[in-house]
Amino acid sequence: MKRIKIIFLLLSVFAMQHSFAQAWIADNGDGTYTNPIIHADYSDPDVVRVGDDFYMTASSFNCIPGLPILHSKDLVNWKIIGHALIKQPPFETYNKVQHGNGVWAPSITFHNNEFYIYYPDPDFGIYMIKAPKATGPWSEPLLVKAGLGLIDPSPLWDDDGKVYLTHAFAGSRAGIKSLLVVSTMNTEGTIANNDEVMIIDGHESEGTIEGPKFYKRNGYYYIFAPAGGVATGWQTILRSKNVFGPYEKKKVLEQGKTTINGPHQGAWVQTQTGEDWFIHFQDKGAYGRIVHLQPMKWEKDWPVMGQDFDKNGIGEPVTTFKKPNVGKQYPIESPAESDEFNAPKLGLQWQWQANAQVHWGFPTSLGYLNLFCLPTITYNKIADAPNLLLQKFPAETFTTTTKLTFNARLNGESTGLLIMGLDYSYACFKNENGKLYLSQKTGSFDKKIWEKESDPILISNNTIYLRVHVKKGGVCSFFYSLDDKKYLPLGTDFTAKEGKWIGAKVGLFALSQKVTNDSGNVAVDWFRITK
Repeated sequence: MKRIKIIFLLLSVFAMQHSFAQAWIADNGDGTYTNPIIHADYSDPDVVRVGDDFYMTASSFNCIPGLPILHSKDLVNWKIIGHALIKQPPFETYNKVQHGNGVWAPSITFHNNEFYIYYPDPDFGIYMIKAPKATGPWSEPLLVKAGLGLIDPSPLWDDDGKVYLTHAFAGSRAGIKSLLVVSTMNTEGTIANNDEVMIIDGHESEGTIEGPKFYKRNGYYYIFAPAGGVATGWQTILRSKNVFGPYEKKKVLEQGKTTINGPHQGAWVQTQTGEDWFIHFQDKGAYGRIVHLQPMKWEKDWPVMGQDFDKNGIGEPVTTFKKPNVGKQYPIESPAESDEFNAPKLGLQWQWQANAQVHWGFPTSLGYLNLFCLPTITYNKIADAPNLLLQKFPAETFTTTTKLTFNARLNGESTGLLIMGLDYSYACFKNENGKLYLSQKTGSFDKKIWEKESDPILISNNTIYLRVHVKKGGVCSFFYSLDDKKYLPLGTDFTAKEGKWIGAKVGLFALSQKVTNDSGNVAVDWFRITK
């Protein structure tokens, strides 16, 4: 009987954990899917197919570990399998919070039985890392081209053994923008030569152009490039028989009469059955740049994306469509969200705001995550803390609940549940002169002012349940409970706002106002996201 009970308990836990990863499901279960395929901030996605497997990476800015690696069998159901960048160089820079800096739009390719990722840091240049498997281990980042404002790199391994690189420019660093260039590289792809050729000036008709992806097909060189702005633009295709041009161009995907603004940069990928698809993002404000999948075909050596609803020769994004034909059906899957903290490692959905330091906290095999209360804030603003443990908003509406036990040692130590963006709000559980108080604090990341606080509530127990319900439009309502049954409102509604080039995030913190040799801690029992 005891064994049966244990088996039943394990099955219940498995079902519970599985159900918590269902805040957004794109697979309709009937052979169709509904966009977005990932309702989370995987901006600037790039995808490569290797055999029967698809791999995606995305920009990560100052969120670390960076360069997330996602895997799919059918382009609709995706799972996080790792990160290519565990710590971000230069370490002395990214050991501190660098909002909006760091890893901008990367590209992922597969060449000579190795995965390559080229990624830009607009303050340092273009880096390359590689690995024999997508799960790693990945090599240390190699700076293949130093320079300010070099962004959005994409390599091309040509049929004759020559190697090329295209990239764009960030006007904030380079002083020029809306230009795409092509340069040669050495055979190993480790050095980008100083022989750039400009192939398009976007000022003339594109407004702005960036995010190039380099391909070759039927003797044509293609550069897929988003134009017209992140939230308002379209997809432009450049093609030429010569790698350095001149290039023809054509607009192939636009918002049209749909509700999908952008649609912005992404990746062409072909299934093993010969179908063509295009993955791109849509800027959705506080929810970040969410991921869409468009059918694609070729006509007269030009790609045709989405569906041409208004018959003007330019495709528009689809909402629901038949799933890609990959030869068989695969289970429904979505990127990880909840974490029971039962394994001695963090779930892959978690990221810090800077390079992780060993004393910030530890996963355990004891059934909880241990975070330490550290004095990492400047200007008394939580936005400056590098040791915020955060994850992406997973859906348009969802509820996050966490159970934690606060073992405070010093006056002023605090922990709680946080919604982070340019504006932010959090449930703050704080030790004040030996007593624990709960309040809602709200602030703005770019204003060096004190945060606004609701009236503190005296809490008699150091174990508490905190909850935030995110409604359509990013409207967040906080709640608390002492028994996980009766939840009481905390503070007032708060409207989430995007971060610096990223979507809003939800997560945990443990902070202090003083330096000590024995910090207090919070034991986080679980963190669950539901519909």
